[in-house]
Amino acid sequence: MMEVSASAEETTESTGKHSWQKNVAAAAHNHNHNHNHNHHRYKYISNYGGGGSSGRRFLFFVSCFGFYALVAATYAWLAFPPHIGRTDHVSSSSLGCREDNEGSWSIGVFYGDSPFSLKPIETINVWRNESAAWPVANPVLTCASMTNSGFPSNFVADPFLYVQGDTLYLFFENKNPITLQGDIGVAESIDKGATWKPLGIALDEPWHLSFPFVFNYNGEIYMMPESNQIGQLHLYRAVNFPLSWKLEKVILQKPLVDSTIIHHQGNYWLFGSDHSSFGTKKNGQLEIWHSSTPLGPWKPHKKNPVYNGKRNVGARNGGRAFSHNGNIYRVGQDCGESYGKKIRIFKVEVLSKEEYREVEVPFDLEMSHKGKNSWNGVRQHHFDVRQLSSGEYIGFVDGDRVTSGDLFHRVFLGYASLAAAISAVVLLGFLLGVVNCIVPSTWCMNYYAEKRTDSLLNLESAGLFSEKLRRICSRLNRVPPFLRGLVKPNSSLGRLTLGLVVLVGVLLACVGIRYIYGGSGAVEPYPFKGHLSQFTLATMTYDARLWNLKMYVKHYSRCPSVKEILVIWNKGPPPELTDLDSAVPVRIRVEKQNSLNNRFNVDPLIKTRAVLELDDDIMMSCDVIEKGFRVWREHPERLVGFYPRFVDRTMTYSAEKFARSHNGYNMILTGAAFMDAGFAFDMYQSDKAKLGREFVDEQFNCEDVLLNFLYANASGSGKAVEYVRPSWAVDTSKLSGVAISGNTNQHYRKRSKCLRRFSDLYGSLSDRRWEFGGRKDGWDL
Repeated sequence: MMEVSASAEETTESTGKHSWQKNVAAAAHNHNHNHNHNHHRYKYISNYGGGGSSGRRFLFFVSCFGFYALVAATYAWLAFPPHIGRTDHVSSSSLGCREDNEGSWSIGVFYGDSPFSLKPIETINVWRNESAAWPVANPVLTCASMTNSGFPSNFVADPFLYVQGDTLYLFFENKNPITLQGDIGVAESIDKGATWKPLGIALDEPWHLSFPFVFNYNGEIYMMPESNQIGQLHLYRAVNFPLSWKLEKVILQKPLVDSTIIHHQGNYWLFGSDHSSFGTKKNGQLEIWHSSTPLGPWKPHKKNPVYNGKRNVGARNGGRAFSHNGNIYRVGQDCGESYGKKIRIFKVEVLSKEEYREVEVPFDLEMSHKGKNSWNGVRQHHFDVRQLSSGEYIGFVDGDRVTSGDLFHRVFLGYASLAAAISAVVLLGFLLGVVNCIVPSTWCMNYYAEKRTDSLLNLESAGLFSEKLRRICSRLNRVPPFLRGLVKPNSSLGRLTLGLVVLVGVLLACVGIRYIYGGSGAVEPYPFKGHLSQFTLATMTYDARLWNLKMYVKHYSRCPSVKEILVIWNKGPPPELTDLDSAVPVRIRVEKQNSLNNRFNVDPLIKTRAVLELDDDIMMSCDVIEKGFRVWREHPERLVGFYPRFVDRTMTYSAEKFARSHNGYNMILTGAAFMDAGFAFDMYQSDKAKLGREFVDEQFNCEDVLLNFLYANASGSGKAVEYVRPSWAVDTSKLSGVAISGNTNQHYRKRSKCLRRFSDLYGSLSDRRWEFGGRKDGWDL
């Protein structure tokens, strides 16, 4: 136990190195000895410092706790603000989409000419105007999809497809945030999987359900979900497809996980894993059962278990087995590094009642290189592929951005760090002499020495834990004088030591808050009307700024919604693509002449409707970029950017501070702005803008100002620009010394001249002003 004393009074007890019997016999002697010992000890304390000094030390000690709490709260408030305005995300009061220790699984769709040539939907370039998805991007089904439809969900996983005509039904595990168990959800698509409408919960039992293997047999639709929690494998039949099901029978009295059925050479073969048997390797075991019908009875394979070994061999099923070109393929999951790390495909070479043999075949399902910032960047463990009536193959994959157990790991490290911060303060208390360690006498054998029988006393010894604890505490209380000398506040060494201990405590407190409140560290995109999309990132640069470009590409290519980076190369020899560390494709467009108008040249190779024009010397967080993209998808006819300006009747160009002083803006710098590539570039290169482009070339400035005038002119009296406030932004040109506009005064004079010229050509901006904080999302304050 710890005791804090304002008078810095130490309490030590002589434990000695004798047995308890000698302590009892010499109780009176020990009493006198302790009295004399205490007299000397208090004399030492009075020499160490008086009551006033001890009081100040005590006050400093206690204030450290308050200081750490204040620092931690401030850090949490600044670094991890609550997500406001996440339209189409779940609200903070919703039960869904909470962090789950099992992960944050979501489902994506893939298309191809065969099961081995599937590409994600974003590469197919499917556009949906009603959801502002140009193009639609994975994942197409998330916890937010279910939660916002009235079915709370922490994640969705294990997708199985059932096709009825042109309608697709997707069954999947839906993690219920209330019961913390899996239910079977179902969603419907009438556009080949591009958009999904959650229909509800198809199956809910008192136990955990997952892996809803759905199939047709003799005109009936059946579902065989995993229910290993009750030690049985159940088969359900659809009563009113897809939401009403009835238990048909218990087909096996075994706790099989991830079971699937294959029809081969007149027999039905059931593949599953039983992790309950003695000697079973979890996630490394596979059994086979066979029957003449999927309703059973099922008989075990002669060589069961056909696998029982390492977790990374893909023994555990990872989806429905499928046929292709006359061959049968089994889907397995690699659980070597973590559960559900990777999908593996195995070609079945021999399948009989006596033998089973399979061989792994190459399967390279396209994954993102964005790590945690991608929905499937860390793991994907389930795959279901079917051939549509058109002959095209469609596949569904669940993916996750964190590993299993990530939440527990972060919480553990967080509280361990906070405990270490508290320990740093306690250590400080020991050094200052205001903290003592006391073991209550009721814990110690001396207290009970006269109350125990001889038989019990003979069993005890001086090596008991209580005696050892007393010795440790006694030593802690007797802090050597030279250590206490290190923390004398009136000495330089003492102040340095106190400062270091406090700094370590502050750092540990911040680390703890980061682990507890900072989430997984992943940046997630912001959906609009239930869908995600992607944009092209464009920047204009030249050879002297290669250092900026390398840092720029490495950072922004990891943002979730970036599809491609377009580098507009204005001058000098362009770099090799291998010089750039990018998680997305990079295309370098070399221009014939050095002109700022090149920024807005029409480019038919751009595959997205949205383009983010972003200078190569601006660094800001991916989360801010994603917010800007979300706002643009809601207002695609406007310029949406991060640097507001206000132009008044004087036509004098000013910095953002001027806009803030007038509580409004009417221009957005296109050095960091989203725009509709087709609309903006066509308008900029039109005959109407010819005189403006010539003036830009003459001044070698103001291409962004010209585009603002063109947008304002095209919008009539409507709003032409939207502002999103960045949490932070860094100008890297100041670090590299290659800023284009180094002379600020001269730069502003040129831009003021541009304002007057463009006002004559396209009308004034001064009669427009939109206040900060006008949107409900709260991102424009």
